[in-house]
Amino acid sequence: MTNETKQIKKVSVVSTGSVSIHPEHVAASGKPLYWWLFTSRRWTEPLPINVYVIEHKDGLVLFDTGQDRASVTDLGYFPGGITGVLYDRLAQFEIAPEQTLTARLAAIGYDIRDVRTAVISHLHQDHIGGLRELTGAEIIVSRREWGTLREPLPEMKGLLRSHIELPGLRWRFVDPEPLADPTIAPFTSGHDLFGDGSMVLLPTPGHTPGSLSMLVRQAGQVPLLMVGDTTYDAGLLEAGHVPGVGEKKRLTETTSMINQLRERQPDLTVLAAHDPGAAAALSAARRTLTPA
Repeated sequence: MTNETKQIKKVSVVSTGSVSIHPEHVAASGKPLYWWLFTSRRWTEPLPINVYVIEHKDGLVLFDTGQDRASVTDLGYFPGGITGVLYDRLAQFEIAPEQTLTARLAAIGYDIRDVRTAVISHLHQDHIGGLRELTGAEIIVSRREWGTLREPLPEMKGLLRSHIELPGLRWRFVDPEPLADPTIAPFTSGHDLFGDGSMVLLPTPGHTPGSLSMLVRQAGQVPLLMVGDTTYDAGLLEAGHVPGVGEKKRLTETTSMINQLRERQPDLTVLAAHDPGAAAALSAARRTLTPA
């Protein structure tokens, strides 16, 4: 880290509802994606849709924004036709009225108007759902990820442009840049969000081409790595397993790099977007704080 002062006051997690997916989605089975997507009859237990909330001295930061409740109340939220069938087969959501992003932040003592920055790990629907509630924040996404919106058939790749390219949002696109920080090896590039080393965005492609993770560090505290959908279970990641959605080769490379980072930083706590153990892992990380 470049600055050992206490930049971060608190890290919390909230969930904007739950999602059930197929087991083959959680861990690659070797079956082709469309085969298991249309034939699997098994669904996971409901998994959280996590949003991480970081209270930094320069403002409130979110990592991801959850799922929009309109996705379960508005019949026109998803595309129609065969594309709509794909969305039906991919995930089943449950989102109560009190599980909007605004309500979940209020439940832990924050006003959504206090959110300064929202980092989007990637642009799939269950990570961009709170965007329409964040017109006062700067929205950060990798430039590579944003470019996927201009590729052919974005809706077939889980990208709902009508819920992303909303009026009134302030987007900022970031590119990985060389970082002379040996503590993040094997990563050699990223984006230092505030220039103080406390929150570093790392390129972790695989689930999508431009997926980002965020390393959160505070002097004297356990480091946290928020990984989006690079994994659905920190234990599976540690064992080298990859999800069933994404580019397997890139996912395998990214998983290996994260595990190398874990070996170098044994206390590192990995926090995924849908890991049912993430809230407990974050709580345990708080309990194992060491004196600064």
